[in-house]
Amino acid sequence: MDTIIDQMLKSYNTQTLYDMKNAMKEVMQELVLCGLSRAGFFKKAAFYGGTALRIFYSLDRFSEDLDFSLITADNSFDLKEYFPILEKEVNAYGLNMIISEKDKTKDTNILSAFLKGNTKEHLLMFYADNSASGNVAKNEMIKIKFEVDINPPRFATFEHKYSLLPVPYEIKIYDLPSLFAGKIHAVICRGWKNRVKGRDLFDYVFFLTHKANVNQKHLRERLLQSGYITEETGCSLEEIKQMLHERFDSIDYEQAKDDVEPFIRNTSVLNVWSADFFKQITNGLY
Repeated sequence: MDTIIDQMLKSYNTQTLYDMKNAMKEVMQELVLCGLSRAGFFKKAAFYGGTALRIFYSLDRFSEDLDFSLITADNSFDLKEYFPILEKEVNAYGLNMIISEKDKTKDTNILSAFLKGNTKEHLLMFYADNSASGNVAKNEMIKIKFEVDINPPRFATFEHKYSLLPVPYEIKIYDLPSLFAGKIHAVICRGWKNRVKGRDLFDYVFFLTHKANVNQKHLRERLLQSGYITEETGCSLEEIKQMLHERFDSIDYEQAKDDVEPFIRNTSVLNVWSADFFKQITNGLY
């Protein structure tokens, strides 16, 4: 395996096959980011979401997808124009991956694509002495999904971040208040009835632990775009807290814990999860 990838793998504690797969996916995610940067993608788009938090703000959980947003809305944006350079960049590190765009089955602002390769083949490339790959089916595929919002809510604010591996590169990323706004929107709106992504709750705690403030204008735009509020809603801090309190009263916390457990190491942090816990920590929102 490429010595740069060996170097990237050294930061991981891979004790199980599951750990190895996750480490491999995370390295591949960073190769994709580097490739997109070199392709000029971040002149038009910014990185956000859980993987952005993990890579650039040290969120302690695995995140599966790469989420991006255009800086300004552009319905004619063509994601495929970045595929040749991105595929070339990834293959330069010895990976046998192909990129394909997901066909849209409904009218949506999200463009999706997958970087795909054979799991067993790449485990053997990443871990030359790995006997665990014998437990992987020959046809199992590793997939790195990335999505682009081509009609993003307004008022997000951005910053530039740099990474040194696999080679030094620069990206544009939502700043922490705008990332927090997106996460609050997800907590309030994503899910069905009392079901919620536990990963969203885990990230919400992360933001409050790091005393992040909220880009309220961007949050209001997200809530408007989702149809959760109307133009008459002011979206003050107290109104945001009230929306969150109502949401926390409706959540099935055992289901939420089941959702996030596969993505974190220390599951004991979930023991305190309850409506009362989330409502109390929300008083620290500012």
